[in-house]
Amino acid sequence: MRQHVNPLSSNFNQIERIPSLSEMFGDSKSNLHLDIGCAAGEFLFDLALVNTSWNYLGIEIREKLVKNAKLKVIEREIKNLYFIFGNANNILNDVQNKFIIKNLKSISFNFPDPWFKKRHYKRRVIQPGFINMLSNSLQKGTLIFIKTDVKDLFDYMDCTISSNFHFKTIDKKDFNYSESFNPIKVKTDREKYVIVNQLDIYEKIYIKI
Repeated sequence: MRQHVNPLSSNFNQIERIPSLSEMFGDSKSNLHLDIGCAAGEFLFDLALVNTSWNYLGIEIREKLVKNAKLKVIEREIKNLYFIFGNANNILNDVQNKFIIKNLKSISFNFPDPWFKKRHYKRRVIQPGFINMLSNSLQKGTLIFIKTDVKDLFDYMDCTISSNFHFKTIDKKDFNYSESFNPIKVKTDREKYVIVNQLDIYEKIYIKI
């Protein structure tokens, strides 16, 4: 079950100070991956521990999950993982935080909240304005990964990203995962659940051109 949080709430207009990359990570020069809607961060913990040559940043809209994840990072003394609380759209649109987008190698949207009702589509994390902002700010070659088990949501996300001429689809068959943020194809908890229940997974990779 998903815990619904309205991302358009005025509560998210106040943005916490985001530390510099050198404050977040032990080695600020490592490749940086951003996972938007990272929930409790288990996916990123798994990645950070097996792939220490990358830095991992998670943004999550549920504050309690972020607080718990930050405590775990400190307890485990993980130097290549950091979590931020808030609305990703608001955070990344803030001029003070443009340094994050400029340094990204890749972004993932894994099984985001589908917001099934049509009147709630505006609450979905991928919106035309958000994708336009990314297209104007990301470095060429930056990758976007989307993954969901909801066909309607996949079509919506795919249409939104593909409609922006700064992004091109990459054929998964030709993609070299070994050089990506997820070289051994670590799976999210939701992905494991979907596989066990033999449900369909829809995914796509895009590159900024």
